[in-house]
Order: sequence, then C-alpha cells, then structure tokens
Amino acid sequence: MATESQPNHQKKLTIPLKTRIALTVISTFTDNAQRPDGSINRRFLRLFDFRAPPNPNPVNSVSSSDFVVDPSRDLWFRLYTPHISGDRIPVVIFFHGGGFAFLSPNTHPYDNVCRRFAGKLPAYVVSVNYRLAPEHRYPAQYDDGFDAVKFLGENRGEVLPANADLSRCFFAGDSAGGNIAHNVAIRVSRARCFAAVKLVGIISIQPFFGGEERTEAERSLVGMPLVSPDRTDWCWRAMLPEGANRDHEAAKPSVVDISGLDYPDTMVVVAGFDPLRDWQISYCEWLQLSGKRATLVEYPNMFHAFYIFPELPEAGQLVQRIKDFVEERVASLSA
Repeated sequence: MATESQPNHQKKLTIPLKTRIALTVISTFTDNAQRPDGSINRRFLRLFDFRAPPNPNPVNSVSSSDFVVDPSRDLWFRLYTPHISGDRIPVVIFFHGGGFAFLSPNTHPYDNVCRRFAGKLPAYVVSVNYRLAPEHRYPAQYDDGFDAVKFLGENRGEVLPANADLSRCFFAGDSAGGNIAHNVAIRVSRARCFAAVKLVGIISIQPFFGGEERTEAERSLVGMPLVSPDRTDWCWRAMLPEGANRDHEAAKPSVVDISGLDYPDTMVVVAGFDPLRDWQISYCEWLQLSGKRATLVEYPNMFHAFYIFPELPEAGQLVQRIKDFVEERVASLSA
C-alpha cells in the first residue's frame, strides 16, 4: 500500500509566468512525440531538444568533459569539474529524469543543474547517459547505471582528477533518475566488488515510483505540471518488461527485501503538488522500516521537477539542503 497523504485542497499552485511557459512547452512536445503504437518520434523531439556541448573552459568555476563507456550502446557520461582547492572532494553520480524515455545529460536544464551541483556542493558530478525506453526496456537503464559506476571505479586514474574521492561517493537523481539511483544502489550493495567506490549517500529528488493502485495524490492532484496518471502509465508501459504491470519491482521498491544490504543514508525530496508524492513518501517510510536511515525533505508549494527552474527560490533552497546532506555524510565518515 502507498501512503495516503492529505493534500491541502485550500491551496492553489502558483507558478511564475516564465516557468509556466517552459512547463507548457515541455509537456506539449513530449506528448506530441508519443505515437499511438507506444513508440517515440525521436526525430520530432530532436527539433526542440537543444543540447549543451561540453565546455573545457571553466564557467562559474566549473568545466565539463565527456567520456565514453561503451559506444555500442551509447553509454557515456559528462564529468563536471569544480575548479577549487582542497583534497578528497566528493563524487556525485547523477541520473537524469524524463520518465525513462526522454532527455539526456546534455539537455540544457540538466547540464545547468549538474553545473550548479558541482559548483555549490562542491563535488565532481558524473551525469550518466543511459539507454531510453521504449527502444530499451528494463533492465537496460539499471545495467547502464551499474556499468558506468564500475567503469569509474576501474578507470578513476584516467577519468577523475587526483582530489576526486570515490570513497565519498553519492548517487543522485530526479524522477526516473531517482528510481535508477535506487536500483543501481541495490546492485552495488549486492555486488560488494567495488574496491574504489564507497557509496555513502543517495539524493533522491521526487523519485518516480508507482503501483497498480491509485493514491490519494494521484486522484486529487489533477492538472498538475508534467505528471498525470495517463503520462506515468505510458512511461511504465514503455519501460517495464512486456506483460508486466506497475507492481513490478522496478516500479514498486517495497516488493524487494533490502534489510540485509549495506544501503546508504538517503534524503527523499517531495513536493506538495506532485501527483507522485504518496509513492515517494511510501518509499522513504519503506527504507526506514527496512532499517535504513532516510530523511524526508518537503516543499509543500512546489510541483514535479521544480528544482530544474533556477528562477524559483525553492530550487536554490534545495541545492543548499543537498549541500548540507553531503557535508553531514562526509563529516560522519571521520567521526
């Protein structure tokens, strides 16, 4: 069962005009790219998906460069390097959102977000380009995430600067990326074969989970930006194995027993006007019931993916909360 939250029906979502226009454009193009047969018109999407190239020259003290892991499946990552003094700088491995089917690390909003993380936390940020559904279904996204982590561990001397500390490694992701971060963390915890990579925290920003039942938030938060039951159902049909329903372990983490795993401390970010909020709260509670440390961070007046819009004050507030979480976890390692 998902936790049933009680949205405040007295409140109304207020979004600045600039943000509202951007949300409308994103929703319009992604909806129109979805064909009736369940495929995606990638050519149409490329007309409007403007990409940011890597930039070896520091901008706001952060440079970026791309590294190929496996060209046969277009598995690569973008490394964001903060140009700061000091040693033992944490590494954040980031998985972008997009319903498992859209976007990439070089999409402008995610390039901007990862630059912000690298400069503000500060941290080396590794943003992974994983294969997309429906062309590539479960478990392709998790396979790619795991293999990117493995590649980093095996090639850290060739990829990462000397002061990047993989023993202070965090996974982060929003929406579908939060789901991927969770599932890759389970794989890493089970593998126990990573000598260089020590996962010490997960930053789960409005993770995309679900189930066959409809929650109170899904029923009551109608007309919210980006997320609706119709859209999320489409994404699950595109990503899950043929014949599987939304009670599959990829969608519903509580069907997996992680109580015996060395699963790291997690912060779970939830927004008041996100129809997925009940699933996210349930995820946090399930982690706690499994004996793991998990903290819920709520933004009651925000919507799904609010943090990619830097004009919103809450976006900056969230970066500060993430910075605090990273610093607390790093401090605990030497306590």
